[in-house]
Amino acid sequence: MISFDDFAKIEITVGEILSVEKISDTDKLLKLMVNFNEEAPRQIISGISKYFEDIQVLIGKKCVFVTNLEPRIIKGNESNGMILAVSTEDGKFSLLCPNGDIPAGTKAK
Repeated sequence: MISFDDFAKIEITVGEILSVEKISDTDKLLKLMVNFNEEAPRQIISGISKYFEDIQVLIGKKCVFVTNLEPRIIKGNESNGMILAVSTEDGKFSLLCPNGDIPAGTKAK
């Protein structure tokens, strides 16, 4: 269990995926460039490749991300956030995406 105060520290933001590419020498890692309505897009590394036959379907998709994590180096690539998703033991998978026309940069309240 975490306290409400700890939970309140998590910054959850809608981002629009601008580009995606596989990271070489890995089976599951993708490099996402994501617009959060900031000065420049952020690079986010995510292990979701196996859930997409064609990773290009991610381009233009608005999803929910944690945006205040400390940067982390993953396979030599800096990651500046984390995409949120759910999966089940039997292989079902879903990215967390807002309904409607929620602009990039919108923060959860």
